[in-house]
Amino acid sequence: MKKHEIVGFKRANLGKTESQELRSQGYVPSVLYGGTEQVHFYAPAMLFRELLFTPDIFNVTLNIEGTLYNAVLQEKQFHPVNDSLIHADFLQIVDGKEIKVDVPVKLTGTSAGVMKGGKMNQKLRKLRVQGLADNIPDYVNVDVTELDLGKSVKVGALKAENFVILTAASNPIASVEIPRALRGTLGK
Repeated sequence: MKKHEIVGFKRANLGKTESQELRSQGYVPSVLYGGTEQVHFYAPAMLFRELLFTPDIFNVTLNIEGTLYNAVLQEKQFHPVNDSLIHADFLQIVDGKEIKVDVPVKLTGTSAGVMKGGKMNQKLRKLRVQGLADNIPDYVNVDVTELDLGKSVKVGALKAENFVILTAASNPIASVEIPRALRGTLGK
């Protein structure tokens, strides 16, 4: 996992009014859970930019008033109108305890069906996986070189090492669609 650091401050007052006041000053109210205690804190919104606008997973070092925590961004909430970040939940990484995260899917290779004129359609962009933080991969590689026209590769065909894939095995990850121009010529 990639590394990122966020410097935050503990929240003295919890509640809607205090959260709105923090947001108006450019901060994001956040919660760290999963450890021995919940930690309510706030941090500048600019520090979240690298976490939000990428499919990658980050091992986030939270520096909350000098106390360091390792965590992953678990949940984020955006304003419905202006798409600004209004809340973030972090899951603390505890040694020996498994975590559940969404890992991006990366398609590799050139499909045989695409070489014949088909169109690659990626149905899943992320897979839900569970495992120790050290065993979670940066992305899941899916080889599509053997994929022919009208065929698909499903989650059940993937091999997971040191982690468990929680996404249903019957879900298709990618498929090669047959274009309308080729449909009539394939039967001949």
